[in-house]
Amino acid sequence: MKRIPILIAMTLAANLSAGSIYSHQLVDIDGNKTSLKEHEGKVLLIVNVASKCGFTGQYSGLEKLYQEFKDQGLVVCGFPCNQFGKQEPGTEKEIKEFCSLKYNVTFPMYAKVEVKGRDMHSLYEELVGGKSPINGSIKWNFTKILTDRGGKPIKRFSPLTSPTSNKIRKAIKEALGQ
Repeated sequence: MKRIPILIAMTLAANLSAGSIYSHQLVDIDGNKTSLKEHEGKVLLIVNVASKCGFTGQYSGLEKLYQEFKDQGLVVCGFPCNQFGKQEPGTEKEIKEFCSLKYNVTFPMYAKVEVKGRDMHSLYEELVGGKSPINGSIKWNFTKILTDRGGKPIKRFSPLTSPTSNKIRKAIKEALGQ
């Protein structure tokens, strides 16, 4: 009899995480299959990035935020995207080399994804799709999406908002519980 409540609890726990941002299949910048599961319980700043964009310099600010807040539980996640002006034409190897050499990026980077349209990655569908509290199409590179420690999208920042702006810093501190 004691096994039934345990099985019910295990099934409920599995179902709760099945529809979360942690369950989406991803590929990291090195070509390894992964997910966001390793970042569960942390505040995430998810950004669609591009190497040949007017906002590319924001890599510096993103890395600065990551270094400043990673020990408190922030993870910046970079998702290269070539949908806006074809500003991310390189291979993952070229993107990684560019980010490492030019901006000393150490935060997690992933393989290219589509963040809008018919082929939108399921992660982005969850982040900005119709059921999201911050729904709406991604308009350009370096759109920043902040999630709480449970993986729920809570804030969205335009490409014009600097990663090191007071607006983003305040939202990160609130999400971290500071």
